[in-house]
Formats: sequence, C-alpha cells, structure tokens
Amino acid sequence: MKKLAIAITLALTTAAASVAVVAAVKDEPIKPIRPAQELNLAQVELGKKLYFDPRLSKSGFISCNSCHNLSMGGTDNIPTSIGHGWQQGPINAPTVLNSSLNLAQFWDGRAADLKEQAGGPIANPGEMASNHTLAIEVLQSIPDYVREFELVFGSDKITIDEVTQAIAEFEKTLVTPNSPFDLWLMGDEDALTDKEKAGYKLFKDSGCVACHNGAAVGGNSYQKMGSVEPYQTDNPAEGRVAVTKKDADRFMFKVPTLRNVELTYPYFHDGAAQTLGEAVEIMGRIQLGKKFTEEENAQIVSFLKSLTGDQPSFQMPILPPSNENTPKPEPFDS
Repeated sequence: MKKLAIAITLALTTAAASVAVVAAVKDEPIKPIRPAQELNLAQVELGKKLYFDPRLSKSGFISCNSCHNLSMGGTDNIPTSIGHGWQQGPINAPTVLNSSLNLAQFWDGRAADLKEQAGGPIANPGEMASNHTLAIEVLQSIPDYVREFELVFGSDKITIDEVTQAIAEFEKTLVTPNSPFDLWLMGDEDALTDKEKAGYKLFKDSGCVACHNGAAVGGNSYQKMGSVEPYQTDNPAEGRVAVTKKDADRFMFKVPTLRNVELTYPYFHDGAAQTLGEAVEIMGRIQLGKKFTEEENAQIVSFLKSLTGDQPSFQMPILPPSNENTPKPEPFDS
C-alpha cells in the first residue's frame, strides 16, 4: 500500500507539473517534449532487457540497440544499417528517440505503432534474421526470463505479443525533454542565442514548419520527397506506395522528427546528406524552392541543434544467462 501511495503521489505531482508547463508554453507550431507518462514500469524493465538482448537475432549478435543505439541518438550513424551476415540494409535507420510521438513507424508507415514495429526486425532476414518461434524458444529456455514474464504478464508461457508489448513500453520512455528550445518555449528567453532565434524565425518564415511541427518537430504526416525539384538518389525505396499500392504515394515518406537531429546523421531515407548544413541546403531547394545564403543556413542549423534534449539515462540491464537448453546462435550462417 505504501508503494501504491508513493506511486499515486508521484503521478499527481507529475500531472500538476504538466498542467503548469502547458499553461506557460508559447503559442508556437512546435510544442515541448513532455516526460513519458502512464507507463507500466514492470513492462519497461523487462522491455529494456529485451531491447538490449542480441539473442533475439539468429546470430546472437544483433539487438534492437545495434541499429538504434541509445548512445548515438537512437540510431547507428551510417547511411543504411548492417544486418545479418553483414547485409546492407535498404534504408536509413530512423531514431527510436521520441518515436512514440510518430503517427506510425518505419519510413513508409507500415507499422501502426511501436508494438507492431518491434516484431518486424526479429523476423526480417535482412535484419535480425530469426523468426518469432525461435525467438520465443530462446526466451522460454532461460529460467530467469520465464520468471520475469510470469511476474509481469501472469503466465510462464512467453508469447511474441508479450515480447513486443514489453519492448514498446520501454521505447515509450525514450523521450528527450528539456532541450534549449523547449526551455525557451516554456518562457526562458535566455535559453536560445540570437542566432538560434534567427534560425527558428527563418525555419517558420521559409515554410519548414509546415511539415516539421508538433512536439516531435515532424513524424506526424507523410510528404513527397522532392515536391518542387525531383530528389536524385540510387536508393530503391519508394515510400508509402509500398504500403498503399497507390501511385500517388510514390516517394511519400513519413516526415522525420528533428528532435536531437544533430545526433542522428546521416540524413534522409537514403542517408545521403552527411551534415545538417547539407541537409538544410537540399531540403530548402527540393522542398521549398529556396536557396539559403551561407548565413541563413548556419542560422537554421543553430536552431536545429537547440532541439537536442536530455538523452535517456539508466543503468544498463544485466541479461539472464543462457543454458544448455538455449538454442545456439548461428553467427556465420547465411
């Protein structure tokens, strides 16, 4: 009962603080990131282990964190990710940070939510290259996992539904509040430099904010890559059309979040832009028909860097050991 009372008190305190924050927020098209709320903490702790556990992959080497590295802005900082057997991935890994704010998951939106997304890479032959049956067999063979799943979900029979639910619950915690821009939104005029404020004004006046808005500064719509000028790329991804089968959705991609964008290079679905300055130049030209001066580009880049918030911080999980009954990894099988 004491723990419950403490939990309720914390929840009420958080809710009261949230109300105060909302009341103070500037009227801008971008809203502050708020700390994660309404979490199942037992699922979060289990999901944290699963997120870092490479035994969900066929090789026993690749985990969720391999491509969405929480020490590197929730991505892997290479154009396209490395999958099983050193296969080159087809598309740039989007950041997992603040991904709970997206309208859907993946560049083409083929997963409705984090839970649906979590199951995809496990069974993808180009990513973790396992399958859901084998992944469950691995977890079921580990007594410490069986006990924890029973405590969290009430059954000692592990299911893929529970696995993806736990991973998704952990990923909901990966929000990044308290960026300098958020502090400015909440009334701290000194949180931004004059250069960052000038960059934000340009960002709004130029039309960038039409797609990059809301708390995630993106992630809430699909837009055509190259609406004014065609985007030149060798990447085979064609965007939303792969899901809807409608030709009108060709090269329509989910607008990426710009939160923590200075950490999530390289940029675009093909990872072709190596720097923020390059990304700003290309997007201004092909999306807005604008050519920013060198000074304007630098101002916008300064604003974008002000969107870097508090990074996830937690004690790394200690994974329960395998035993003689655990299926052996196959790191060198094609």
